[in-house]
Amino acid sequence: MGDKDKFFFDWKWLPESGLSVKDFIAPTSFSFKTRTFTMGNLYAAMSFLSITASDISDRLLKDFLDMDSSQVVTMHIQSVDQNKAIKTVKRTITELDRSKIEEQKKAVRSGYDMDIIPSDLATYGKDAKALLKELQSQNERMFMVTFLVMSTGRTEQELETNVFRASSLAQKHNCNLRRLDFQQEQGLMSSLPLADCQINIQRGLTTSSTAIFVPFTTQELFQEGEGSLYYGLNALSNNLIMVDRLRLKNPNGLILGTPGSGKSFAAKREIANAFLATDDDIIVCDPESEYTALVNRLDGQVIKISPSSTQYINPMDINLNYSEEDNPVALKSDFILSLCELIVGGKEGLQPVEKTVIDRCVHQIYQKYFENPVPDNMPLLGDLYDSLLQQEEKEARHVATALEIYVKGSLNLFNHHTNVDIQNRFVCYDIKELGKQLKKIGMLIVQDQVWGRVTQNRSEGKTTRYYMDEFHLLLKEEQTAAYSVEIWKRFRKWGGVPTGITQNVKDLLSSREVENIFENSDFIIMLNQASGDRQILAQQLGISPHQLSYVTQSGEGEGLLFYGNVILPFVDHFPKDSELYRIMTTKLSEVVPSAGGEV
Repeated sequence: MGDKDKFFFDWKWLPESGLSVKDFIAPTSFSFKTRTFTMGNLYAAMSFLSITASDISDRLLKDFLDMDSSQVVTMHIQSVDQNKAIKTVKRTITELDRSKIEEQKKAVRSGYDMDIIPSDLATYGKDAKALLKELQSQNERMFMVTFLVMSTGRTEQELETNVFRASSLAQKHNCNLRRLDFQQEQGLMSSLPLADCQINIQRGLTTSSTAIFVPFTTQELFQEGEGSLYYGLNALSNNLIMVDRLRLKNPNGLILGTPGSGKSFAAKREIANAFLATDDDIIVCDPESEYTALVNRLDGQVIKISPSSTQYINPMDINLNYSEEDNPVALKSDFILSLCELIVGGKEGLQPVEKTVIDRCVHQIYQKYFENPVPDNMPLLGDLYDSLLQQEEKEARHVATALEIYVKGSLNLFNHHTNVDIQNRFVCYDIKELGKQLKKIGMLIVQDQVWGRVTQNRSEGKTTRYYMDEFHLLLKEEQTAAYSVEIWKRFRKWGGVPTGITQNVKDLLSSREVENIFENSDFIIMLNQASGDRQILAQQLGISPHQLSYVTQSGEGEGLLFYGNVILPFVDHFPKDSELYRIMTTKLSEVVPSAGGEV
C-alpha cells in the first residue's frame, strides 16, 4: 500500500538471487511505535471499533469503505456454541437480578420505594431477557466479533486526519473507534488475511446484528459474454450493470416512465449497444420520428410511411417460414382479419360471414404466389379488394367498399409492392406523418412486417430486436391490442426480443388480456413514474416502498431495472460531450440537424 513504483518480478530471479517471494512483495521496512507504525514510506495506525450502540445500521460499513482515504477494514467473527451462549446470558441475567435485589434492599433501608433502581440496571436486565428469548426461540446464534480498522496516510498529519475522520464516522453511528496502544504490530497481523486474530477485544452479537457487517447485501448484475450490454451503474455500489436479455426465460421487455424521464434515450442506448456488440437485427416502430438520426448514422434503413411518401411496404408480404405450421396462409389470414376489422370498424367488428369471405379470398390470392414464389407474384391489398368483389355475398361487397379508399382512394399508400430495403440490419419505420386513423393501421402493418422478419431470421438462427415506441397507441384499440399480445407471447420461441416503450401504465393494465404483456416481460426499465402509476406498479410488480423511492421524482436516466427476479436501482448519466449523445438526445436545445463524423 502506498507504493506507486511499478512491480517487477520473474520466477527465474529466485534461484539466482537466493531471495524468496516475500523479499519482493514486502515493504522495505517496518517500524512500530506506541500508537502508529510505518510500512516503508507509508504511515498507518490500527484501531478497533467499540460497538456501544444498541441498534446498528448497515450504513456503518459502507461509510467506512466510501472514505476517500485508503484503509483496511477487518472483521474476525467466531461462532459461540449455542448452549454455552444461552448459559452465559442466563448467568448474566442472574447477576443482574442479584444486583437488582441489592439495590432494592438499599432503597428499603433508606426509606425509598423498592421499585426505584438505577436506570442502567433496568435497561440491561430488559435487554438481556430479550437476548435470551432471541437465542432460545428466534433461530438466532451468538457470535464474538472483533472489528479492526487500519488507517493510512502519506504523512503523519494526513494519517491523524484520516483517523479523526474514521472516528467521526464511528461516532455518527453511536460507536467509538479506539486506538490500539502498544498493540500496533498485533493489530497489523490481525488485519492480514491469515485468519489469526491477535487482539483479544471481542463484542458479542447475534446473527441479525452480525449480518449488518456482511458487505455482500447489495445485489449485483454483471454477466460476462459477448451478448452482455451496459445498462448503467448500480445506484448502491456504483458497479457496472452488464446483462444479456437473451439469458432470461422470457427476454420480452418494457421501458416505462413519464415524459422527459429518458425512455426513448434508454431505448436508443440499448439499440446502439446491441448494434455494436451483437449481430442481432434491430427494427424500430417510430411514431414520433425520434430515431432517424441514430439509424442514418449507423447506416440503417429509415422507411418513412406517409400519404406523400414514395417509400412503400406491402402489408400482404409473406415468406415460407411465416408460420411454424405447414400452412403460413392461415396465420397471415389472422393478420388480414385484424387489419380489415380495424378498417371496417364498428363496435361489433367483423361479422362471421365477413370473416368467412375474407379468409376465403386470402387463400385464393396467395395461391399464385406459392405456386411460383417470386416478388412479382406477391399479392397486394388491391388483389384482396378485387377478390372480394367477385364473391356472391353482400357482406363481401361491404368489406370491399370499406377497403376501397385504401386501394383506389387517397389512402392507397399500402397498395404497393415493397420498394425499400427491409432486409437491412437496422430498420426504422417512421410513421409520424400518418393521421390518427392511419397510424393504428400503420403500426399493425409494421408489426406484421416485423413478424415476417423474425420468422425469416429464425430459420437463419438470428435474433431480432423489435422496439415499439408509444406502445400505448397499440393497446387502445381492441384489434391491435389483441394482435400485440399475441405477438408478445409468440416472439420468444422465434428468437424475437420485443420492447415496448410507453408512459401510460394504466393502458397496459386496461384489460386482463393486456396484463399478459406484464406477465410475459422479464425485463423492465422503470424510470420516473407519475404518482398514480407508482401505486399500480408497486402492486403489480411487488416493489417495496424503499425501491419505489428510486422512481419518485428521480432525475433523467435514474430508476429501477427488473431482470428476472432481480430488482436493482440504477443510474445512467450518459456523457453529453459525445457525438452519440447528440444523436440520441430528444431535447430540442441539444438536437443536431445532421450527424457527421465518427462514433
